[in-house]
Amino acid sequence: QHYCQDVYRGQLASVHSAARNQELQKLAQTCKILSPWIGAVTSRNVGQWESRWEDSSPWNYANWAPTHPRRIVTTCTTLSIRDGLWRSRFCLQLRPFICQY
Repeated sequence: QHYCQDVYRGQLASVHSAARNQELQKLAQTCKILSPWIGAVTSRNVGQWESRWEDSSPWNYANWAPTHPRRIVTTCTTLSIRDGLWRSRFCLQLRPFICQY
């Protein structure tokens, strides 16, 4: 997120529809190897787990893979290049990412 903001003056991508998810999946497939970060974060808030967008936009769409999001520690989210599903990952992993402006 910080890299998107500092270098590109953007935010990690938020996804609000199946059409947008599919569009970003096609873009993500150019990464070839690793599924990229998008802007969803899952964390504990007042005793409950919740997912939110880094850009503070409304949480009105989700495309989680089965058993995700993981609710163990705060996690960030990748968009699968293979199936378009979202998966929780530890936030410190180095991966490609999708910025939006």
